[in-house]
Amino acid sequence: MTAGGSTHISKAVTDASTLVYVLNGPNLNLLGTREPEVYGSDTLDDIAAMLEDRAVRLGLTIDLRQSNHEGHLIDWLHEAASRGAVAVILNAGGLTHTSVALRDAVKGIATPVIEVHLSNPQAREAFRHHSHIAPVATGTITGFGALGYALALDAAASLRH
Repeated sequence: MTAGGSTHISKAVTDASTLVYVLNGPNLNLLGTREPEVYGSDTLDDIAAMLEDRAVRLGLTIDLRQSNHEGHLIDWLHEAASRGAVAVILNAGGLTHTSVALRDAVKGIATPVIEVHLSNPQAREAFRHHSHIAPVATGTITGFGALGYALALDAAASLRH
C-alpha cells in the first residue's frame, strides 16, 4: 500500500507503446471478500496476476493501481495520457454513477479508456443503471467478472498503433 490507500503493481516500463494502465476505484481493494455473490471470489491480486500473464502473451505491460480516492484516479488518468499509454482499463466502482469530475478526466484525454465492471450494473439497483463514464469511454465491458479485465486487455492490445 502506498499513501492514500492506493495499491500500485507495476513492472519497469521503457516503452510507452506497450503500457496499459488498469485503474480501480473505491472498494475494489475488498474484492474476494466483499459480496462475492456479486463480484466473485477473485481478489485484486488474483486479477493482477491473471493480467500480468496475459499482458506478457500480448506484448503489453500493465500498471495496475487501486484507490478509494477520486482525485487519485483523475491524476492517474492524466498521467497515463502524459506517458503515452496505449489505453486505460478503468473500473471506477461506485464513482461510475456519481462522478462528473472522473467523466471529465476521461473525456479530457486522448488515451482510449475501456470501462470495466465485474457485475452487470443494468441488472442491479436502479441507481447503478447510469454511467457517467460510458458515454466518453472507448468501450464498456460488464457482467463477466474478472474475465472482463482480460477482455479489456485484449481490446487494448487491438488499439496499439
